[in-house]
Amino acid sequence: MGIEIEPTGQVCGALVRGVDLTRPLDDTTIADIRMAWLEHHVLSFPDQQLGDDDLERFTLAFGPFGDDPFIAPVDGREHVIAISRRADETAPLFAENWHSDWSFQERPPAGTCLYGITIPPHGGDTLYADQHAALDAMPDALRQRLEGKQAVHSARGGYAPSGMYGDDDQQTDRSMSIRPSESAMATQLHPIIRPHPETGRLGLFGCIGYIIGIDGMSGDDERDLLFEMYAWQTRDEFVYRHRWEPGMLTMWDNRSVLHKATGGYDGYDRLLHRTTIGAA
Repeated sequence: MGIEIEPTGQVCGALVRGVDLTRPLDDTTIADIRMAWLEHHVLSFPDQQLGDDDLERFTLAFGPFGDDPFIAPVDGREHVIAISRRADETAPLFAENWHSDWSFQERPPAGTCLYGITIPPHGGDTLYADQHAALDAMPDALRQRLEGKQAVHSARGGYAPSGMYGDDDQQTDRSMSIRPSESAMATQLHPIIRPHPETGRLGLFGCIGYIIGIDGMSGDDERDLLFEMYAWQTRDEFVYRHRWEPGMLTMWDNRSVLHKATGGYDGYDRLLHRTTIGAA
């Protein structure tokens, strides 16, 4: 019996049942999961009891490991990082802004896998914004202003010493092991509208945050266009709200969606382990 795919009924996302991720996956199951991933962009696998070996094996079924800069891996691992927050932590919430993981890299990752270990009874939802749907519904006038444009991506706003998680943040009580660096000042160009590398479907890539400008533009025109794009691509009708459960693995396609963390669980510990699926 094959896997069961249950769409969320929202703009994107699906639940996957009928598979035990503590076991190696056969080629047919991997192909079925990839097909569902490309269609729904966000897949969740509930009721899994995974160790880091299982998480790494699953990740490698869909591509090489990606490079995770600026965050130290967990002890004894090279490719697993902890997304953690203590019950009493007061540092600003990590990843609370819309983004596509590591879009500032020359070859940004294909996807991200995140496994829920300690999940609070409420709060902590992850939001996903479908960038294919956003482009499909975009007004022609805005789309025409974005056609052919390249965005300037950089990690400086987050991970440079002067950034959000930079030197000042290192003085807080943050539980995550973030490593700011001058290397975050580098820039990388990517088309704002681009075809998905596997499906060819056009979508928007990235948003303000890691996008710090538009190549060949400056001043008010550049700023206004970026903010107009951001306001459109994060509209409620393009957003799927994902609720976590203990033992749930979620994988998403960074080429198709933006995502952001939410809070609402003060007083509770939260721990998830994350791997990155590199570009093929």
